[in-house]
Amino acid sequence: MERSRDEYLAQHFAADAAFARGVTRKVIRHTEQVAGTMALVMDETETAGSHEGKQVKLIGTETSVLRLEDGTWKIVHIHWSSRKPKT
Repeated sequence: MERSRDEYLAQHFAADAAFARGVTRKVIRHTEQVAGTMALVMDETETAGSHEGKQVKLIGTETSVLRLEDGTWKIVHIHWSSRKPKT
C-alpha cells in the first residue's frame, strides 16, 4: 500500500510497467458517478498475455475516487483487485 504518488513510483511502478508491457487489458464494463466535486469510477477488465514466461489471464476490478480541484480531476484513492477466470 502506498500513501502517495511518489511512494507508488518508488515502490511498485517499475514492476507494474513491466507487467503491462506483456499483456493486453480490455475494459469490459465502465461506470462513473459524479456528485459535486467527487467522482467514483469503476472498471471491470480482462487482462491476457504473458509475464516472466508465464501465460496470464485475469479478471480485474479497478475502483477510483477522484476530487475536482481547481478545474482538474485528481485521484484521491485507487484500488485494484484481480482473480483468475472461472472455468
